[in-house]
Parts: sequence; C-alpha cells; structure tokens
Amino acid sequence: MKRVSKSVFFFVFTAILAMSAAAFSGVNNQWGDIKKVYVKGAEDIRWGIDIKGGVDVTFKPEEGVQPNKENMLIAEDIIKQRLLDQNIADSEVYTDYNKGRVIVRFPWKQDEEEFKPEEAIKELAATAKLTFREGTEQDEQGKPKGVTLSNVILTGADVQQAYVGYDNEPEVSLKLNKEGAKKFQEATSKLVKTNGQISIWMDDELISAPRVQAEITNGEAKISGMGNIAQAKRLANKINDGALPFKLITDNFSIINPTLGMHARDAMLLAAVIAFALVSLFMIFNYRISGIVYVISLVGQISLTVAAVTGFFPFIPSFTLTLPGIAGIILSIGMGVDAGVIISERIKEEMAKGKTVKGAIDVGFKRGATAILDGNTTVLIVAAVLMGSFGPPASLFAKLFKPVFIWFGPSTAGTIYSFGYTLMVGVIANVLFGVLAAKLMLKSLVRFKALKKASLYGGKKNED
Repeated sequence: MKRVSKSVFFFVFTAILAMSAAAFSGVNNQWGDIKKVYVKGAEDIRWGIDIKGGVDVTFKPEEGVQPNKENMLIAEDIIKQRLLDQNIADSEVYTDYNKGRVIVRFPWKQDEEEFKPEEAIKELAATAKLTFREGTEQDEQGKPKGVTLSNVILTGADVQQAYVGYDNEPEVSLKLNKEGAKKFQEATSKLVKTNGQISIWMDDELISAPRVQAEITNGEAKISGMGNIAQAKRLANKINDGALPFKLITDNFSIINPTLGMHARDAMLLAAVIAFALVSLFMIFNYRISGIVYVISLVGQISLTVAAVTGFFPFIPSFTLTLPGIAGIILSIGMGVDAGVIISERIKEEMAKGKTVKGAIDVGFKRGATAILDGNTTVLIVAAVLMGSFGPPASLFAKLFKPVFIWFGPSTAGTIYSFGYTLMVGVIANVLFGVLAAKLMLKSLVRFKALKKASLYGGKKNED
C-alpha cells in the first residue's frame, strides 16, 4: 500500500463517528408535532414478528386435494390481498409448491388489547365463495332462500375485475368475462322490467343488493349506493379477493406474545452491549493502539449493519429484524473481534522477530488478511445459502441456488432469512472496517514519532 498520511486516521475516525451517529439516531427535523425523517435511525427498525409478537400459521389443502402450482399461486395472492384489506402490511406469505403448503406470518395489530388469532386464521383460510343472485330472500339466519338460493346469476369466476369509481357518489365498477357478460345480460334484461335486485353474497353473507336500472350488454356494471369511498373500496376488495381455489385447513400455528419477544430482544441487546464492552477492554489491554483501532473498526462495522437494516442507504430497503437476525449481528461482531486478534497477534509476532512497527504492520496485514478473507468468504457463502433456502422463492439467492434447492423444495422461514442477511452484511462490514479501515488507521498512526514504540502495539519494551 502507498504511504498513508497522518491525517488519514482522523478522516476515517471522523467518518465512522459521523456514520455511527446518523445510523443510530437518524436524521430528522421536528417542527411542532410534525416530524420529517430524512434518514431512519435505530428507533425506526422494523422488528420481526418473533419480537413484536404475532401469529405464525401453516395452511395445507384439505385431505385428498392435490393443487397444482397455478392454484397455489392463486391461494397465495388471495391471502396476501386479505391481509392488506385488513391493513396488515407487515406480513410474510410464502408458498411451498412441492409440499402444498402456504406459510403465513402476521403481527399483532398495534395497540390491540384483545387479539383473537383463531378468528384471524379462520378468516384468512375461508373459501369465501362469491355469488350474484336474483332477489334478496333470506331466512331467519340471514342466509339466502327461495329464488335467491336457487337462482345464481354469477360467481366470482365470472368477474375479471372490480374497482372503485366516482360518479356523483362512490361506486364499484365490475368488468365481467365473456361468459359472465352473457349471463349478466340475460339476468338484467329480465330484472330491469320489475326494477328487481341482484344480491351479492360472500359465502352466506349479503354484502350488497343493488337494483337493476338498465340492461347491461357490455359486460360492465356499476354498484352504487356505497355511502363513502371506504365502503366502496371494501366491497371491491371482497369481490377481487374472490374464492380460494381449494379449501385450506390449518396444519399448525403458533402465537408469539409481544411481551416475551420484546424481553428476549432487550436481553440479547444487553448481552451484546456487555460483551462489546468486555471485548473492547480485552483488545485495548492486550494490543494497546491496535486494540483501540479495532474497537473503532467494530463500531463502524456495527453501524454499517444497523444502517443496512434501517434503510439508511437509498439503494437498500429497510429490513425486518428478528431475534436470529440479532444473533447474526452478534456473530459477525465476534468475527470482527477475531479479525482484530489475528492481525494484532501477527503484528506482535513480527515485532518479536525484530521488525520495526511499520514493517510489522505491513507484514501482519499481508499474512493475517489472507486467513480473514478466507474465513469471511466461507461464512459469506453460508449466509447466501441460508438466504436462498429460507427466503422468498423470488429472491436473488433463491434463484441463484435454484438448481440445488429444486431437489427438496423451498422451506421459507423469515427469521432464518433475517439471520443470513445480518450475517452477510456483518461479514462485508468486517472486511471493510476490520481489514481496510483498520489498516489505513494503523499505518496513519505509526507515522507519528511518539507512536512508533513497539510497546504501544502489544510488543515488549526491549523491542522499541
């Protein structure tokens, strides 16, 4: 490496401090009650379901049903839409096509005191058969009867799309397929003469009953009388969601209490802080200036990992952090400490052989970095495999390792995917800070006359 100036240490140190401050506290502007966030900080981390609590459920088709890939995709899309309709955006839905399983994870609703997971699971798995029927005859339980029961005009399969419109009032517009358009024309031409009604049912629940005001010949219809946009949107969502292509039954589910999850998170974070403090003392006591440099590099490594989780960088979206994800961060920190020990011990060995501090630093990094890079490369491959095998089927690493995973199928697990992600980011940060930044800082510090003593780098005084 070319000669490093004395100012490089201060430049790198300042850059690490600035990035650490921004990564942990974020950058925002508070004006009264309005807070504008420019850069997200640690408080903006999206915690995983295993931390903030929620439901983890696996659905499977009823016995005797062997769904194909297309039907599995339809089921996945409908469940995703149902979650969004309930304003549950922070959810995970994965499909194992080979085993015929749909894995769903969704968090506890914010500020909800009485959460009933069984009801939520039942709603997600409901077949929700959509029908358009003649009239509005109902029995005492509100179910269709008489003509309404026997005369089904359309089913959800006849509707291509439902969307919200506005013509003096909110309305829902329907676009029918060719066969549905023909059926609807026949029904409306009959019912328009009596100003009859076409009722819309989701299973046995009446959700709308508009009156027929004209014969519909173009395969498009409008449902008015919604009252407001929100009501129209809910109806359009229900129609678009349609029916699942097969009945889903619960294979297994687990409930994670948010209190336990947050306690586990706090315990892990406290353990990480204590471990970092003890490791820092160990490094500084044994390796003096080299130890100080590696503590600084560890701070940079942690900050970069936090930044990669919060969405600090515009090209990296924010990432949901789980308990295994925190474990991945801690493990990568351990690898960073390991890198510091390897390099610092190499430097001490070279000084014991009679080399100057500057020469020992050059040789120590040259020999130690090889072992560090080899170890990090191995862990990087493992992290990529974890992200590929336990992440969404459409992810980059899942596609990359598809020839391998095709033999046993995807086994999605967001918590392990989070572990692979933080481990990978931590390894990359380890190389950047534990090798490159640390080398720049040490080669800069050794330029100062007062810092050229071997004893300041863990060597013996007679080596000065």
